[in-house]
This record gives sequence, C-alpha cells and structure tokens, in this order.
Amino acid sequence: MTVVGAKPKHAESVEAGMTEEKGEGVLIRLLGELRPYRLSILATFLLQLSSTPLTLLAPVPIKIVVDSVLGSKPLPGYLTAVVPGLSTFSQGSLVVFAISMLLAVTLLASLQSLLVAWATNKLGNRITVDMRARLFRTLQRLSIAYHDARGTADSNYSVQYDAPSVQSFAMNDTLPIASALLTLAGMITVTTYLDWQLAVIAVLVAPLLILITVVYRRRIRRSWKTFKTTESAALSVVQEVLTSLRLVKAFGREEDENEKFVTQSSQSASAAVRASVEGSVYGLLIGMATAVGLAAVLLVGIRHVQLGALSLGDLLIVNYYVTQFYSPIKTIGEKVVSMEKSLAGMERFFAIVDRQDDVPERPDALPLARATGRVAFSDVSFEYEKGHPVLKGVSFEIQPGTSLGVVGRTGSGKSTIANLLLRFFDPTEGTITLDYRDFRDYKVKDLRNQVAVVLQDTLLFSTSVAENIRFARPDASFEEVVAAAKAAEAHDFITQLPEGYDTLVGERGMLLSGGERQRISLARAFLKDAPILILDEPTSSLDMKTEAAIMKTMDGLIKGRTTVLIAHRPTTVSYCDLVLVLEEGRIVEVTREVPTIVRRMLEPDGERAGSA
Repeated sequence: MTVVGAKPKHAESVEAGMTEEKGEGVLIRLLGELRPYRLSILATFLLQLSSTPLTLLAPVPIKIVVDSVLGSKPLPGYLTAVVPGLSTFSQGSLVVFAISMLLAVTLLASLQSLLVAWATNKLGNRITVDMRARLFRTLQRLSIAYHDARGTADSNYSVQYDAPSVQSFAMNDTLPIASALLTLAGMITVTTYLDWQLAVIAVLVAPLLILITVVYRRRIRRSWKTFKTTESAALSVVQEVLTSLRLVKAFGREEDENEKFVTQSSQSASAAVRASVEGSVYGLLIGMATAVGLAAVLLVGIRHVQLGALSLGDLLIVNYYVTQFYSPIKTIGEKVVSMEKSLAGMERFFAIVDRQDDVPERPDALPLARATGRVAFSDVSFEYEKGHPVLKGVSFEIQPGTSLGVVGRTGSGKSTIANLLLRFFDPTEGTITLDYRDFRDYKVKDLRNQVAVVLQDTLLFSTSVAENIRFARPDASFEEVVAAAKAAEAHDFITQLPEGYDTLVGERGMLLSGGERQRISLARAFLKDAPILILDEPTSSLDMKTEAAIMKTMDGLIKGRTTVLIAHRPTTVSYCDLVLVLEEGRIVEVTREVPTIVRRMLEPDGERAGSA
C-alpha cells in the first residue's frame, strides 16, 4: 500500500440553495405538469360549465309570475318557442309551471354542485398523491448535503403543503375562474338583450376590479410566501425538539425550547395575519366596487321601468343577473387570493423537483452485480464548505477481504471517508475506485448495493423486528431473516419478545436496548451479504461487556469482506488487518502493526477516534 501526500486543495462548496421559477414561468410549467390529467380536467370543467344555463334560467320563473300572472304582459318569445302551447296556459297553470321550473332548476343546480364537488375532489386528490409521491422520490434522490443544509422539517412541510398547491391551483382556483368567466359572458349577453344601457353600466365596473386585482395579487403572493417560510421554521423547532427529547429533558431546556417555538410561531402568526389582511382588504375593495355597480344598475333600471322601457319582471331578471354578474367577479377576486397562495407553494415545489443532484449519475453509468471489493483512494481531497478542507490528498488502497481501521482525533476526517465510500458525496479532488474503476462510472444504486453499513447510532424504523432486518433485502424470505438474526446472535432475544419477529420496535427502535438495536443492525448487514462493510464506530455507545459480545459477532461479519472500521476504542481496532491514522485530514501513518496502534490509543495522550 502506498500513501501519497498532497497540498491542501480548495474547491467549490456544497450548495443547497434553490432557484425558484417566477410568475408566467410557473404557469407555463403547470400546463406541462397537468398534461397527463387533461381529459379528466376537461370533463370536470364541462361539468362545472353546466351551471351556466342553470344560473341563467334561475330568475325566469319570477319573471313569468310578475309579468304574466300578476301583470298582463305576454310571455317572452324564447319561452313559447321552447314550450309550445305555453301561451294558452291559464294563470293557475302558469303559476304551476313557474313553480315546477323553479324547483327543477334548483334540484338540477344542487345535483350539478354535488357532481362537481365529487369530480373535483377525486381528481384533485389523485393529482395531490402523484405530486407528493414525485416530491418524495426527489427528496430521496437528492444528496445528503442538500438535506443537511435544508433540514428535514422544511422538506416535510413541502410534502405536506407545497405539493398539494398544484392541484389547488388547477382544480380549486383555475377551473372555478374559467367557469365564472363563461357564466359572466352569458349574463352580459342576456342583460344586453334585455337592456343594453344597464349592461354597459354593469360592465363599467370591470376595469376598476381588474385594476384592484393587478395591484394586490403580487402583494398577496409575497405575503403567503413569507408565511410558508416562517411556518416551516416553526415546525422545524418542533421536529428537532421531539427527536432530541431525552437531551432536552436531561438539560432542563424545555422552557427555552418552548420560548424558541413561541417566537417562531409568533412570526408565523404575524405573517399569516399580514397575508389575511391583504386578502381581506382586496375582498373589501372588490365588494365596494361591486356594490357601487349594483346601486347604479338598480337606480337606472327603476327609471326605465317608470318610463315603460323595461318591464318589472325584466328588471328583476337584470337585477338578479347583475347580482350574479358581480358574484362571478367576486369569485374571481377571491380565487386570485387563493391562486397567489398556491403559486407561492408551486414555486417551492418546482424548485425542489427541478433541482439537480449534487451526486449525479452519468448517463452511461455501468451496472455492477457484485464487486470483488478492491477500494482505492487516489489523492482525494474533500470539503463540506469552501475553504475548509476535511480531507487533504488522501491516498490508500484496500485489497479484497482486508479490514482497515481508521483512527484519529475528532474532526480528522474519519467519518468523511465512510460518507465518500457510500457516495453520499463526490470528492472535491482526486478519485475513488472500486475494482479499478472510478466510483462515478457505476450506477449509484448498484454501487451502494455493494456496501453494508453498521452505524454508531443504530437506525431502526417504527415497524417490526423482521421488517427492520429485511430492510437490507426486501425480497428476503423469513427463513433468511432468521438465519441472519442467528448469525448476529440476535435470534434468542428476538424470540423472547412478546410477538417475536413481529414485535414492533417503537419509534427509532426505542423499545429495545442499545445492544439489541445493534444486533438487529448486524443482522441487517449479514442479510445484505455485501462485499464491502463499513463499521462507523459501531460500539462506542455500548458498555464494555456488550461491546465485547458485539465485536465477537462482528468478527464473523468482517471475515471475507473488505471492511472499513471507523474506530473509537482500542478494542475495535484490534480486529483489523491494518490501521490508517488521520490527523487534520491527512494520513500520517498506515501500518500493519495493529498492536502498536492499540497500545498508543491506550496511552493518555494517544490517538482519539471521533467523527468528522
């Protein structure tokens, strides 16, 4: 084995920032995202559109009663054309017809509303599930550097609240606006037919409504974006505290953390109030403008009735239409507020799904069935932040089946080597090879399938013991799971659990002891049967008796595998074939004299293992 020195190197830092699409770019992007749902959206839109004729027919029964039953005016021509013989009806029959028509229109409108709600919710939920699944896949694909920089709480917030913004914008905002616009057009047409002057007066308010909308829409979106950011920060405090509750309680920091949460929540609440006020002011201005228009139409309409230019029944129809005319406009105004909130969420959503991975897979990446296990670092340098190198010109080689112990003081770069072997990051400089090929030449999934990991802080999921072991190989049979547990000497304690292998381990495995969790982790590694094994301080949190038992089991796991053992205790190093000593990111020694390294670690001023 050769160790090649090198000078410190500087490279680009790991970036976690996101670029957000703005305005029209988001809308254009949305059209592309909704293409798979276009037929369902069209069907839902046509169903919503069926409300337009029902809305136009709603005041007609009142006109029949007022003009042709209470008054003496003839029935309108469009009615007699549609219902032949209606002009011969007696007044009593006309009343029955008008009431029947009113009930039929009301019933059909209610049925239409029910069908629209069903179709909208069904399609909307389908889109939400698809968008959440896509976002979740993206978050799993993105690098560890991205998640370290962004935090899990913000990612949780995006899955929960930003992903549904796509369906909210399309189904709850855009379709109702389109339907309202067509209803508006129909009302204007009928009102113009009845009294063009009243139609002109009603339409004159529209420019004012458009101006108010243009002025407020950007302000409203900015307010909602601020709210989303502060709300995510508040949730992040909750997640951090609940996942570290033992530490918080041990140091008596409950009140401090509560104060921090209250501060963040107050900022979020203030942002929500500002956004709500912006929306309320917008709604108030829209309401005032529509009230002015309605008053003007009513004033002029009464004058036209007095002059005989308009019947009382027609005035009631016009008045109903104008009221409804402003209702779609008000709906549009309210939906604009909702749209800006959805756009803020969509900008965050697209910023994540469009993000390029910091550890990209090459288009021509090679598949890898099973490696022999030769690993080599060649002049590797790495930095998490620009200008702060963690590894500096590191070179070493591990032959298949060889176990390498890595020791050094805290911050020397030991755990960084493990991260690079798993290709959580790519080297800033230099190359890492597996079986004489650059890591980056292989498919990422195939590369990671060559590695089994046992960590210091054993990670278990809140499911059964068997499922936690099977996590290494989901297609493994129960017999294979049991065999792996026996190899890890975990079978005996598992069978004594209340439900055996079906026993739930609790969140993060907290219903088990530290030693039991570590044995399940070892069973997982046995089941994976990978040619390369990474042991990152696997026993540093255990007592000496448990450590000795675990290391005895681990010795069987190490045999025949290329192993990198990040060591904290001298006893763990003694199982290695050779030892690599790191100091401030550089290799200062590589030796097969393992007993010498063990003695040195036992000295008061000896090497201390840690993580970086």
